[in-house]
Amino acid sequence: MTRLLALVESVAACAAVWAVLLAWPHHPAAPVSALAPALGLALCGAVSFYFHDLYDLRVARTLGAFSLRLPQALAIALVMAAAAQSALPDLRADALPTLAGLAASCGAVIGMRAWLYRRLARSAAGRRLVLLGSGPLARRLGAEIASNPHHRLTVVGRADPVLDSPEEIESLLASTRPDAIVVAMAERRGRLPVETLLRARAGGVGVEEGSALYERMAGKLAIEALRPSEIVFSPLFRPSGDRVARALSVAAAAAGLALAAPLIALIAAAIKIDSRGPVFFVQTRVGLRGRRFGMVKFRTMHPVQRETSVWVRDNQERITRVGRLLRRFRLDEIPQFLNVLRGDMNLVGPRPHPEVNHRLFAEKIPHYALRCVVRPGVTGWAQVRYSYANNLEEETEKMRYDLYYIKHRSLAFDALILMETCKVVLLGRSTR
Repeated sequence: MTRLLALVESVAACAAVWAVLLAWPHHPAAPVSALAPALGLALCGAVSFYFHDLYDLRVARTLGAFSLRLPQALAIALVMAAAAQSALPDLRADALPTLAGLAASCGAVIGMRAWLYRRLARSAAGRRLVLLGSGPLARRLGAEIASNPHHRLTVVGRADPVLDSPEEIESLLASTRPDAIVVAMAERRGRLPVETLLRARAGGVGVEEGSALYERMAGKLAIEALRPSEIVFSPLFRPSGDRVARALSVAAAAAGLALAAPLIALIAAAIKIDSRGPVFFVQTRVGLRGRRFGMVKFRTMHPVQRETSVWVRDNQERITRVGRLLRRFRLDEIPQFLNVLRGDMNLVGPRPHPEVNHRLFAEKIPHYALRCVVRPGVTGWAQVRYSYANNLEEETEKMRYDLYYIKHRSLAFDALILMETCKVVLLGRSTR
């Protein structure tokens, strides 16, 4: 829905600007010449809306929330458009028609959003679901539905086939009249009410996998619902060639190091001035197929001689003033472009964990070994969806995102992760 919303609003904004430029009195533009600035302004608006989370209905969930973020997004879009017009002559247009076009496109977008929010409010209940199961997956799925109303799902009933008879489940279905039954059971053998589900399907009620629904809604995997046979025989979790991703990562790392050379020198000087110790910090991490390598970062903490914890919360007092700024904007990760060039990492992938934690995580986190089937990354899905982990429970939560990435990895997914990373780097925003 996010991509569709962005596309529709961009087309509407482009059409509004184009119409204003064509109809502007005294200086009407030719259709083709008016199209370039219209497209440019619409693209600037789309980029600004994306960086201000205006396409994310979890953030802009009402017209009021959308309107509060709109002025800043429009101001940034206007600055971007002015910069584009200065650099690209084909995008130039007179100031007054451009501002009028921006006002018209803004009106079109606000009108579309008002219609969308009214429609969402009318169908607030959305699809009615009955959950089958009472284990961890059912609880997680219920919590995800309750905390994210933009999904427009409502749980109208729950049943546990272990405790409830098929007759009781059929009575529940008859009284609640759900649109779908969601099977959220970790162990189904001999427990699934197959005949009841078949009759429900014949009556027009959908039947869905709880783990698949949770995956689509949350953007992460339900580890507790993953059966070993699914992993062993699934082609999605097997090592696969990443030649294109590898080539793009190397090219991006080389270009990044070249372009960031002045910034690297500035950061190195700031680190030396701010505190004693080396500029770089090298730590042993575990990468592809369990291979150990030294990951390079800018030093963000005061060095100590004793062995310390790797959890962020245990080292807050050691973080330097420059280090806090580097961490906020993720600038301490820039030296890892060297690891990309050496073949240790890709641009996108699961973050490599310190060697000292690897054995603990392998023992305590289900399916942890799967992280090593792909090359680790400078940034990853878990990094843009979750903050720093400070305990085993939070590491397990990040593992859900890592497995989701491994299962669905593609160049398009990598591009999305890089755009989300840009939000953090450019705006200094914390992850969700």
